[in-house]
Amino acid sequence: MDKRNFLAAAALVPAAWPTLVRSAVEAGTRSPALLTVTGAISNVNRGPLDSVTDLMMAKQKVAFQKAHAFDFAMLAALPAVTIRPTIEYDQKPHALRGPLMADVLKACGVTGDAGKLAMRAVDGYSPTISVADARKYRFIVATHLDGKTMPLGGLGPLWAIYDADRFPDMAAKPVDQRFAQCPWALYHIDVQA
Repeated sequence: MDKRNFLAAAALVPAAWPTLVRSAVEAGTRSPALLTVTGAISNVNRGPLDSVTDLMMAKQKVAFQKAHAFDFAMLAALPAVTIRPTIEYDQKPHALRGPLMADVLKACGVTGDAGKLAMRAVDGYSPTISVADARKYRFIVATHLDGKTMPLGGLGPLWAIYDADRFPDMAAKPVDQRFAQCPWALYHIDVQA
């Protein structure tokens, strides 16, 4: 990931704060939406993309007619798990906590293992994994790193990640090759049937 582009994108967030608050009210969330899930979902709480109020998504060519938006409280209300992977940035184990991706998908009405998840970070990085792999590797939507919430401008506020150390096929890889499918600063997931 290109940290310089990420930081430039993060600098735009304060200017967009009034838009984020308005979008949160429209989505029925209590505070700004941190994660928007679109695509093959059946439980929705917001309408289509608005190219003015959803400016970052529009600039990144995201389009949808319906979505499920999560604010921090909604994510925190889901059962949380803690994982302790060795991460690539300092090659040390860290405690990451948040709901399982499977529980986030369940809240959106997604069942089964078919399909793919196109995840998107604020810098535009967009890896795709299968729903089956998200379940197999027990991906989480991390909200906390070492007991603290993750701020925007670092790895947060959300990070799609798994405990690579617990899976022999992943643990055999060099640390810097284990997390290509793990976007930090995650804000959008498109569920593709």
